[in-house]
Amino acid sequence: MEPRESWAALAAGGVAGVCVDLILFPLDTVKTRLQSPQGFRKAGGFRGIYAGVPSTAIGSFPNAAAFFITYENVKSVLHHGSASYLTPATHMVAASLGEVVACLIRVPSEVIKQRAQVSPSSSTLRILSHTLYHEGIQGLYRGYKSTVLREIPFSLVQFPLWESLKDLWSWKQGHVVDSWQSAVCGAFAGGFAAAVTTPLDVAKTRIMLAKAGSSNASGNVLAALGGIWRTQGLSGLFAGVVPRMAAISLGGFIFLGTYEKTRQLLL
Repeated sequence: MEPRESWAALAAGGVAGVCVDLILFPLDTVKTRLQSPQGFRKAGGFRGIYAGVPSTAIGSFPNAAAFFITYENVKSVLHHGSASYLTPATHMVAASLGEVVACLIRVPSEVIKQRAQVSPSSSTLRILSHTLYHEGIQGLYRGYKSTVLREIPFSLVQFPLWESLKDLWSWKQGHVVDSWQSAVCGAFAGGFAAAVTTPLDVAKTRIMLAKAGSSNASGNVLAALGGIWRTQGLSGLFAGVVPRMAAISLGGFIFLGTYEKTRQLLL
C-alpha cells in the first residue's frame, strides 16, 4: 500500500468516525441506559442525552483512523497473490486486526462516555478523574477484552458482508459502486451485524458500568452473559437491540459512505 493511500485511509477513517459518533450520540445514550443494570429511568431516561459527548469527540478521530489504516494495510498485504475465493477471509482478518488496534484508543473513551451517560449530573472530567483516582489506568481499560470480543464478531459479519454487497452491486450495474451505494451496503451490513452481536454489547456495557470489586468488574464476559441470562433471560441479552440496530444501520450508512467519499476525494 502506497503512503498516499495510507494517509487517505487514515484521514477518511477519522473524518467518518467523528461524523457518525457525534450525529448518532443520542441513540447511543438511549441504548446504554437501556442496558445499564439500574434500568433506563434511573440511568437518566431521556435527560442529559449528550452526557459523555466530550469523551467521544476526543476519541472518535484517532479510533476510526487507527481502524481503517490497519484494515486497508492488512487487506493490501493479504490480497497480494491470494486467490479470489480467499477474499472474504482476507476481509475478516483485516477487520479483526483493525479492531484490536482501534480498541486501544476506543475503550478508555467508551468507559468514560458510558459512565457519563448513566450519570448525567457528573461531568466527563469528573468521571475521568474519579476513575483514575480509584482504579488507575487499568480502570480506563475495564472491558477491553469484552469490547474486542464484541467488535471482532461484529467486524467478521459487517465487513465481508459490506465488501460482498459492493462487489455484487458493482457486477450488476457494470461499474464500481458510488459512495452512496457503498453507504447503503454499509447500512444493511451494520444493522445485521448489530442484531447478532447485541448480547456481547450488553455484557460489555455491564462490565464497564460495574462497581469496582463486583463480579462483573473482573471482565469475565461469559460470567456477565450468564448473570444477565439468569436474572433477565433473553430480553436482557437483547436489551437495547432496536436503538443499537437503528444507530448502527444509520451509522453504517454515514460511516462507510463518508469513508468511501472522503477517500475518493483524497486519492
